[in-house]
Amino acid sequence: MRPFNSRVTHPTPAERVLSILTAAHSMTVVSDGHDPIEVHRLDGTSAMGHIHLHAPPEASPGHPGTRVPVRLELTDIAPTPVRDRMRARVTVTGLLLAEYSTESTASTCMEFGQAVIDDHNGRAFVTHAELRTTDPDPIATREAAMLTHLVDGHGELIPLLLRLAQPQPHKGMVRVLPLAMDRYGLTLRLEYPGSHRDVRLPFPKPVARIDQAGPQIHSLLSAARRASHRNQLLT
Repeated sequence: MRPFNSRVTHPTPAERVLSILTAAHSMTVVSDGHDPIEVHRLDGTSAMGHIHLHAPPEASPGHPGTRVPVRLELTDIAPTPVRDRMRARVTVTGLLLAEYSTESTASTCMEFGQAVIDDHNGRAFVTHAELRTTDPDPIATREAAMLTHLVDGHGELIPLLLRLAQPQPHKGMVRVLPLAMDRYGLTLRLEYPGSHRDVRLPFPKPVARIDQAGPQIHSLLSAARRASHRNQLLT
């Protein structure tokens, strides 16, 4: 568990993986001898919904019976219409206690092997212990609705936030949209005719409860207005 402080501006790989698992609406299940199974409408009652993750066994005796190797594949897609919407891929490997079936009404038990996340930062490996000791991000399951609301209901405020971008956008930018939001801040995607770049705007304080998200966004907007006012005074 990572202590909250104002110096932390990005989630850890374990926090990213846990958020993706928690907010996922679909995944692909790949097991030996079977075609990939596309699973939709995860129930959201736990990190995986239809699959329950268990800690790997101790090094002593192995479990009796046959275990089915399995790979869970999840894709994190931006909820806003940015260019290149794929934000990350997560792969969880392990062993099933029984073959996976979409017809089952009970959760399938999975012995956790490892999780891998691939995103713009590269590849990172996450253990079950790291996931178990990581606090869920209170924004994870609300992020899509909040970003969509920002774009559809308050789109005029997004260019204002560019005042906080460092370095400032160069000429030729054609569009800016929110790409992601987590308990530590907001990420904007700045699009140019043949390229794009992302800008991270950290919140003054990490969000511990979902009702703190709104005030943190308002804090960013207030800082952007102050920056805009300073720039007007200098012109």
